Amino acid sequence: MSFNKGGRPTKTLVEKRRYTISVKLNTKEHISLKTKASLAGISRSEYIRKCLSDSIIYPRLTPEINDYIRKLSGMGNNLNQIARRANAAGYSTTRSEYLHLADKIDNIIEMIEDDGKNSKR
Repeated sequence: MSFNKGGRPTKTLVEKRRYTISVKLNTKEHISLKTKASLAGISRSEYIRKCLSDSIIYPRLTPEINDYIRKLSGMGNNLNQIARRANAAGYSTTRSEYLHLADKIDNIIEMIEDDGKNSKR
């Protein structure tokens, strides 16, 4: 016969907090943590746990995406030069150059989108 002595039920292994993590903060960070936890009406530990569970961290950009962005930036500069020439000499003389560059920009944007879809998997 099991006898219930009362009291708090034991926690499962998943519920038990078994890990301690030490974090060094400077004065500004420490005051910020104390203030935010106090305003939320919870302990500093609970505030940090809430931040961990509710926050979304986006991964750094891959070298490939950085390269695509660099290429797009260069193409943007080229597009400005084409626009200046179009204003000076007329659109018909720069049309083929513009269409070629617009096609390259579309291709790079598609590569960035494809790379982004593949990195989420």
